[in-house]
Amino acid sequence: MSAPAGIAAVVVSYQSIDTIDACLSRLCAAEGVVQVRVVDNGSTDGTLEAVQRQASVDPRVRFIGNPDNPGFSVACNQGARASDAPWLAFVNPDCLLEPDALSRLRAHAAALAGDCLLGADLVDEHGQRDGAARRRDPAFAAMLRERGARELAVVPDDAQPLQRVDAVSGALMLMPRGLFDRIGGFDEGYRLHAEDLDLCRRAREAGATVAAANDVRVLHLRGVSSRSRPVFVEWHKHRGLWRYFRKFESTRLAVPARALVWCAIWLRFPLAVARKLQAG
Repeated sequence: MSAPAGIAAVVVSYQSIDTIDACLSRLCAAEGVVQVRVVDNGSTDGTLEAVQRQASVDPRVRFIGNPDNPGFSVACNQGARASDAPWLAFVNPDCLLEPDALSRLRAHAAALAGDCLLGADLVDEHGQRDGAARRRDPAFAAMLRERGARELAVVPDDAQPLQRVDAVSGALMLMPRGLFDRIGGFDEGYRLHAEDLDLCRRAREAGATVAAANDVRVLHLRGVSSRSRPVFVEWHKHRGLWRYFRKFESTRLAVPARALVWCAIWLRFPLAVARKLQAG
């Protein structure tokens, strides 16, 4: 049997000095990783210097230093284009992987018939599972009618090592390069948030399986790079939700319903910012 195909890990960093060294050290020690591409979106906290140190001791690590912040989707596509391995893993700089995490995801993928986009069981430092690791598609019209429809998280089913879902978290995704190229990569119209929901939906529409590997656990120190800018993050999160709605649902609704969705999204924005600021 031939050796498993190599994985290119793409990391998009921004003000990630607290975790970038540990993230890259673990990726360099990960089974199957043949390339590591870091795209830095204008960090000023020493992140890029830390990446340069990693690149100086491991030729698999290369970096792109953007002078500004063009957004997560743009940077992911840059990293993908700067690599050529058959598999792509998009890894947040606050994800700390065990050595076999990506190779086990790749083994799950190999056992499936056809293309796939896989995520892992993301947990925080206290072992709390991340609801974003398994999600349903947003259904905005239903959210207007039913409070329960606003909850996108899917309950983990540990009886299924590989649990099919509508979407996994963009904090960690593994997919074949062929699928990524076929669906056009990340939609660069999203700057931050909802681009993972969009990518998963387009992958499914292209016939791919989207699933979370419940038996592959990954530590995710969520939100390390975004804690200092809650207004910016929430603005682009809500802007991303509106873009997602316009792409996938708005044409099926009458104009009054579209206006109600717009109001629901943007009235939620100041409340979300207030909660973030209160939480500190």
